[in-house]
Amino acid sequence: MTTYVLGGGCFWCLDAAYRRIRGVTEVVSGYAGGETENPDYYQVGSGRTGHAEVIQITFDEAVIPAEIILDIFFTLHDPTTLNRQGADHGTQYRSIMLYADNDQKAEFEASIERAKAIWDDPIVTEVVPLETFYAAEPEHQDYFNNNPTNGYCSIVITPKIVKVRSHYNEWFIN
Repeated sequence: MTTYVLGGGCFWCLDAAYRRIRGVTEVVSGYAGGETENPDYYQVGSGRTGHAEVIQITFDEAVIPAEIILDIFFTLHDPTTLNRQGADHGTQYRSIMLYADNDQKAEFEASIERAKAIWDDPIVTEVVPLETFYAAEPEHQDYFNNNPTNGYCSIVITPKIVKVRSHYNEWFIN
């Protein structure tokens, strides 16, 4: 099993899409990349902790290649906007990849090079060492599936899932 920590705007969006991908065994929404110990959603949302909303995704490379996981990441969000994804803005929504070791760092850098072919503007995704990952509160786990009537889910998350499915349908569950 391989585990990555990735942030591309609201963690609910990444969580929802990756839960639908074959070979993904676990997705945990959380916070990383900042200084505050054990932050909560409201502290991170203030923009004062330094943390980004991220997911910790675990997947089986015997089922899905790491390159596909990373290419999906660059399809799910706009890595060319600094500290913003759509209406969500602030450093907590930055595009960030947190590596556990030098092999992951190289994989992340290679994925950025591939992503340059699909984005016209420069990619601003941070690639930094993972120091600590903090799991978000229970209400943020599997948010999309647990809140199907929420407006954010239908207006923001559903179109992202549709976009990823249009490019990676063969990797989707059902």
